[in-house]
Amino acid sequence: MKKPLIYLGLASFIAVVTSVVYKIVKALSTNCDIAEQSSNYVCNFVLFYSGGQLGVEQGKLIILAFSLMLIVVVPVITMAIVFPLWYSSKNKNEYKPDWSHSTIIEIFSWGIPILIILVLGYTTYITSHSMDPRRSLVGKYENTKKEELVIQAVAMDWKWVFFYPKQDIATVNEIAIPINTPIKFLITSDTVMNSFFIPELGGQIYAMGGMENRLHLISKREKIMRGISSHYSGFGFAGMRFKVISTSDSGFENWVNKVKQSPVKFDQSAYSRLRGKQTKDHKVEYFSDIIDNEQFENIIRKYLKTH
Repeated sequence: MKKPLIYLGLASFIAVVTSVVYKIVKALSTNCDIAEQSSNYVCNFVLFYSGGQLGVEQGKLIILAFSLMLIVVVPVITMAIVFPLWYSSKNKNEYKPDWSHSTIIEIFSWGIPILIILVLGYTTYITSHSMDPRRSLVGKYENTKKEELVIQAVAMDWKWVFFYPKQDIATVNEIAIPINTPIKFLITSDTVMNSFFIPELGGQIYAMGGMENRLHLISKREKIMRGISSHYSGFGFAGMRFKVISTSDSGFENWVNKVKQSPVKFDQSAYSRLRGKQTKDHKVEYFSDIIDNEQFENIIRKYLKTH
């Protein structure tokens, strides 16, 4: 009875591994564009179809770490299945109760983990600097613009408010970015600590009151992406999401013009309304003009006065 169960476990393990490998191969062989995102689940496999170059590099890092761990995991699982079969009561294989040492086994059991640690350590050191979220991406990649687009992000309960200082517009829970353009996010919080995260572009950084954090990202393809707060901040946390429209230069200009057509301006009353009311699943809002050009800086300064 035990033997069929072992075989069943082995078959299940092989089936799971085969399914994972199939999905990876399918993902790598699929050409996704903005029209396919809703119809092809593979295109939503963020690890393989990141919208930004930094996200692609982080995906490769995750795959490398995962592959190195499999060097240990696969043999251990295999031995957990093979050894019981090898030494089962029905088999007549030699059993050596006094055996205590093998140089070859010692070399493998110590050498392989040491090599894995060395590779991971070296990779961690290099990528900690090359993927520093505060490091500007201007000139880092080919076919990218030399001028950054600055977006100021403010976390509130439970929504994201965005300012485009150069375009003189503001939005709630929606941003647009042109492809192949370095994006410089200036991030703070007007409430408790939050975390700004666009999974498909890579990078995550905290938003805290009284300080400005910086995150540099770049998008390489036209996509509709999702941004979130990845740090729990209260009742409405689950709905604290925003839309990220990665589009062409002309598409970005059209989006800016659409926002400028809004009759609502971002003045002190608009700020007080957004700041004073806790809302869950807040709808998208557009503001055609930022009355106070230092609105973002003033939000930071008001917390500095209390310390």
